[in-house]
Amino acid sequence: MRLFALALLGAAGIAAPAFADDFSVIIQNHRFEPAEIHVPADRPIALHVDNQDAGAEEFESQGLDVEKVIAGGQSATIKLGPLDPGRYEFYGEYHEDTAKGVIVAE
Repeated sequence: MRLFALALLGAAGIAAPAFADDFSVIIQNHRFEPAEIHVPADRPIALHVDNQDAGAEEFESQGLDVEKVIAGGQSATIKLGPLDPGRYEFYGEYHEDTAKGVIVAE
């Protein structure tokens, strides 16, 4: 039914709502900034990860079931969700001691 409604909106020339809310995080000095991201629960999101370090980093999260290597100086978009309310830890596998963060779905 939702797809039918979106098709009707498009046929009428009305823009359909975005599929995901957009959030951004950067990797700099082997750290995620911001280290805590608050997102709406029960909605899909797009997380833009910009690696500003020279070397590659792997964005990884068991709770989100994500592993994504991002080359130095490159960026990637990771589509997630919809997420249940809760805390989802993530880290940079290549620098686990410093590259840590959490997504809080509320």
